Amino acid sequence: MPRLFVDNLTVIDCSILDPKRGLIGASWSVNLELGGNLDHQSMVFDFAKVKKAVKQWIDQEVDHKLLVPSNYKGTQVTHLDASCEISFETKDKLTIEHSSPTSALCLIDAKRISRKRVRHFIAKRLAEVLPSNVTDIKVTLHNETSIGRYYTYSHGLKKHDGNCQRIAHGHRSKIEIWKNKVRSRKLEKQLAEMWCDIYLGTSEDVTEFDASKVSFNYKTEQGEFSLRLPEERVYLMESDTTVECIAEHVLSVLERDMPKASFKVRAYEGISKGAIAESS
Repeated sequence: MPRLFVDNLTVIDCSILDPKRGLIGASWSVNLELGGNLDHQSMVFDFAKVKKAVKQWIDQEVDHKLLVPSNYKGTQVTHLDASCEISFETKDKLTIEHSSPTSALCLIDAKRISRKRVRHFIAKRLAEVLPSNVTDIKVTLHNETSIGRYYTYSHGLKKHDGNCQRIAHGHRSKIEIWKNKVRSRKLEKQLAEMWCDIYLGTSEDVTEFDASKVSFNYKTEQGEFSLRLPEERVYLMESDTTVECIAEHVLSVLERDMPKASFKVRAYEGISKGAIAESS
């Protein structure tokens, strides 16, 4: 059976509700293999259509969404007219509450979201939209493997005119820091550990501090979004949480704590993109 492949078709940047870790950010590069009978063009599927139609489907159905394990006992889902409310309790009894337009969510029939589950979800759903001659679909999701430290964060950008406005989408991002022109693995490790599974929130979006929890709320062209989670899982910034602002924020903290040193910060947003900030 002939097969075609497309490596690095797209990148999925999303957040996941996990029974152990709570709200976590993820970034996966997508590889795709399609097998089946040749069509009238002597092709399994036109590469141009793969790069357009399949990528568009993945971007629309999974990317920049909150992935929810609908079969986990700690998940409660309430469907409203065009929105959905999620109440999620971790195994350590931490509660996360999320409300958004339904389009910002991806409910997966599983007790826990894993790369394997997401691969199967994508392959099964693609089988419903691809031509009948395509009989075998293999999806591979992989993390960026470059040497370095990574942090996993979720955020929302209410001013964004695309899907970044969703209040709980996230990234697995590399951080690179130079101190006095020398790469500092120590500082990278410290930041990666501090921001492991963190929610980077903007102070002006906070609507309530209550019983060690932080509530965020804002309205965008896509609809109204709210998120409530434990204070220990939140890091507040006075600015927006774009990658440009994140890089500038990390730089300002380093310069504040070590005023006699100079720094360069390369903050990634997911895979192979990001922003640079450096001392003047």
